[in-house]
Parts: sequence; C-alpha cells; structure tokens
Amino acid sequence: MLLEFFEDVNIGDSVTVGTYRFTEENIVRFATRFDPQRFHLSEEGAIGSIFGHLCASGWHTASAWMHCYVGWRDRTMATTSPRRGRWPEVGPSPGFESLRWPRPVYVDDEVTYSAVVTGKRPLASRPGWGLVFLDVTGINQDGHEALSYKGKIVFQMFEEQHA
Repeated sequence: MLLEFFEDVNIGDSVTVGTYRFTEENIVRFATRFDPQRFHLSEEGAIGSIFGHLCASGWHTASAWMHCYVGWRDRTMATTSPRRGRWPEVGPSPGFESLRWPRPVYVDDEVTYSAVVTGKRPLASRPGWGLVFLDVTGINQDGHEALSYKGKIVFQMFEEQHA
C-alpha cells in the first residue's frame, strides 16, 4: 500500500510496518542526543517525575515509526516484484497533523506501527503526482495507543508517466 502508484492506493488500505522494542539503552541513547529530559535519561532521574519510570521521548516513539517503515519498505522491495514492473517514486511528506502521545512508552515496551489510507487527491500543482492521507498509529504490547498522527505522502502516478 505504501509502495504503490497513486492509482493503486485505495482508501481503507492498511499496512503494519513493524514493531520496535524500546530498550533502556536505545531510550537513553536517543534522549542524550535529541531530548535530554531527566525522565528520558535514567530511571533515577525519572523517579518523582510525572512518568515515574524511565520512558522514551515522544520524538523517539515517532522516529521508531520511520525506522520500521524504512525497514519494511526495504524488505518488501527486496523480496517482492513490483505490480507494474517497477517501483514508483514516493515523494516527500508535506507534513503531519494531530500528533499525539496518549501513553508513555517505557523500557521493554514493544510498539507496533501501522497506517491506514484515509483519503487521496491528485496534486494540481504537480502533474503526475498525488497526495495520500494516512492515519498512523503505534500500539503497545498491551493494545494501548502510544502514538497517532495524520500524515501525508506524495505518490507518483503511473498513468501520467505512460500517457
């Protein structure tokens, strides 16, 4: 679904791109570089915070989506033949909306990331390309939502390339 030409993407299509395990080591490593809050840097620092225990930065939770997506994309392209004889170009994301972290992600939590297509439209400003709208979620091992946002991705059209 995220490796199709614009015409082949359908509203309601969904994909699970993978699961990321948040270890103490990767939580601290990410926080040290990008979000050095005490509750992301050590268990001792987290005690007495609103989280009570060492937890992942929300930005780490969001980046893990991209980590899983890129791994899924690379594995899919290496093991599957493209439907129309070649893989489409996928353009940039023009942004996201409604980013939420409704539940903290703690050490040893595993978050599974998925996306559902909620809409699409051709781009008037860029012939041969379309915009696809997604609802992205990250669900932890207990079935609780740890991340959600509304994303957008630019997809190449097949018909426009062969008209």
